[in-house]
Amino acid sequence: MSTEGSTRAILAAFGANLGIAVAKFVAFIFTGSSAMLAESIHSVADTSNQGLLLLGGRRARRRATPVHQFGFGRERYFWAFVVALVIFSVGSLFAIFEGIDKLRHPEPIDSPQWAIGVLLVAMVLEGLSLRTAMRESRHSMRRGMSWWTFVREARKPELPVVLMEDFGALTGLLLALVAITLSIVTDQPRWDAVGTLSIGILLGGIAMVLSNEMRSLLVGEAVTEENLTAIEEGIAASPRVQRLIHLRTQHLGPEQILVAAKLQFDPDLDMEGLARAIDETEKLIRDRLPGETFIFIEPDIYRGDNEREPGPHP
Repeated sequence: MSTEGSTRAILAAFGANLGIAVAKFVAFIFTGSSAMLAESIHSVADTSNQGLLLLGGRRARRRATPVHQFGFGRERYFWAFVVALVIFSVGSLFAIFEGIDKLRHPEPIDSPQWAIGVLLVAMVLEGLSLRTAMRESRHSMRRGMSWWTFVREARKPELPVVLMEDFGALTGLLLALVAITLSIVTDQPRWDAVGTLSIGILLGGIAMVLSNEMRSLLVGEAVTEENLTAIEEGIAASPRVQRLIHLRTQHLGPEQILVAAKLQFDPDLDMEGLARAIDETEKLIRDRLPGETFIFIEPDIYRGDNEREPGPHP
């Protein structure tokens, strides 16, 4: 999936959330529904989140400097982590506080037709945004891969964030619709407060999932199994390499990969021949990987299984 695909999904979500936030606030003014207010704040948070993701993408494109010699690719992970914190602090905590307050001091809902109409329109707009995110995500998904696995394994943070946000938004809208409907049918405004609490708990769960995934990316994750196989194939294709001793990888950013390998080369090579063999091996690896790749190869001699370092790579 290209960076343009991520940007399209972010812009679609930004436009949808901005329009929905305005409509929800208008509906809250007419109805006084706490669930509608929670959904309004939710949409404001989501709109600001799309702006943060766009900011992260812009800052990540800066050139490397003497201080940041591998560039700024991890800016995208940092701002996605900030998005998770915004969802929790602005969306989840506000909704939970508002729900508790309305449970203690329930208020009747006025003009419920406004709330229901806005919620139905918002569900359509959020559905269109989610469809865009799903369409762009499929370009990066392996055959048979589940959406949950994609969220957990994706090395590009924007689409998992938008997918989770849109899913949370649609679910939150449904909860608000059910809560308002029950409040009207039963003439019990506490249902509205229950819906508000449910929205807060939902957003808290989404924030926890996203913050955990972004934390892992910030700490540093290895390449995917697909890219690992491509690296090993590139090494195996080098005619002067006799054995792969150690291999370590890490994503420096969504499109930047660090590869560190210890290889045993043909012992008959002189210094110039060894240099050419290393260059050839690096090219074979780069040709199989997307994006920018930093490769560091150390020639060595295999001394048996006892020297193998711990870790997931052979």
